[in-house]
Amino acid sequence: MISVTNLQVCYGQSVVIPDMTFSAAQGEILGIIGRNGMGKSTLFRALIGMIPTTSGKITLNHKEITGQPSFRRVAQGVAFVPQGRMIFPYLSVYENLISGVQGRVSSEAVNEIYSLFPVLSDMRKRKGGNLSGGQQQQLAIGRALMTNPSVLLLDEPTEGIQPSIIKDISRSLREIRDLKKLTIVVSEQVLSFVLDTCDNIMVIDKGHLIREDRRADINADQIKAMLAV
Repeated sequence: MISVTNLQVCYGQSVVIPDMTFSAAQGEILGIIGRNGMGKSTLFRALIGMIPTTSGKITLNHKEITGQPSFRRVAQGVAFVPQGRMIFPYLSVYENLISGVQGRVSSEAVNEIYSLFPVLSDMRKRKGGNLSGGQQQQLAIGRALMTNPSVLLLDEPTEGIQPSIIKDISRSLREIRDLKKLTIVVSEQVLSFVLDTCDNIMVIDKGHLIREDRRADINADQIKAMLAV
């Protein structure tokens, strides 16, 4: 569903991601885990087109999207939930949900989001800035799903969220995957969330993917040691 081949991303003369290759299939949840400053957010911004790539190729559904601007990638089927959520604080929950929709707003699509995240239905008229961190994260995911994507990118979705809500988000992502047959790619630091959520796990260090495991084969103690270095 999404494939990255020999991707290089730079900030000026600084090479942040030297050469990265990976893929995620339809219906797979891929977790990319690593410490702060290892290149996770840079990778996701490059995937959605917020920053340019120096070389390499990004393919979505067998079509190359490497040189396309962000809005075209969204139209092709990529949705992005950035670190920090970036919801509109002065718009209502409903207004936030429909903010990225072009043309007619489907009431069926809105109701589907409400069924996935019932708290958003209860608070549909409340301003986004008045929601808790966990509720804002659910809103940001719901807003991304309103574009009907085939690939959902989530950058650090557990940041600033209490543990009980983290479990709810993990459960919701698996439900979304099963319902919509989405490919979901998640960047994280919280190993427990990745273990609960993801089918395939990769470790990133200084812009390199240094380890890959299927969920059933992972050695959690080894991954913890790598994250603690």
